[in-house]
Amino acid sequence: MAKNQHKLRMGVRKNIALIAHDNRKAELLEWAKFNKGTLSKHNLFATGTTGGLIANELDLQIHRYRSGPLGGDQQIGASISDGVIDFMIFFWDPLQSQPHDVDVKALLRLSVLYNIPVACNRATADFLVSSPLLNGSYDRIVHDFQLPNPNISY
Repeated sequence: MAKNQHKLRMGVRKNIALIAHDNRKAELLEWAKFNKGTLSKHNLFATGTTGGLIANELDLQIHRYRSGPLGGDQQIGASISDGVIDFMIFFWDPLQSQPHDVDVKALLRLSVLYNIPVACNRATADFLVSSPLLNGSYDRIVHDFQLPNPNISY
């Protein structure tokens, strides 16, 4: 491991973010129903409307952020950068322009930057939740993005 990297430990119980655009909410809900047993073993986080749907339909406890267009995507992004979110299932709509597209792009950028597993469609979500890595601890490698030493003149 390079000196400008460190490991962040994901515990056995993962912190999973669930997000879906309006045209994909039914698909995410169907997927979550199928995977309810697996999801119930983890801590769930979601944007407002999506979290409400899943909590009501599946009787699962979910930490709900604001709705995506009202800042929920940014709240989840902040949780990723703070090391809270380990894993993200984000069924985004590639055919519909979103009023908060820049927030969506920023969220996806942060998920890559902080090296968290991300599924943007059902097939990938299926692969992620069926991975043996889901049921144990895992150390993900993250770059240290510290600012240069303020005591040095450039």
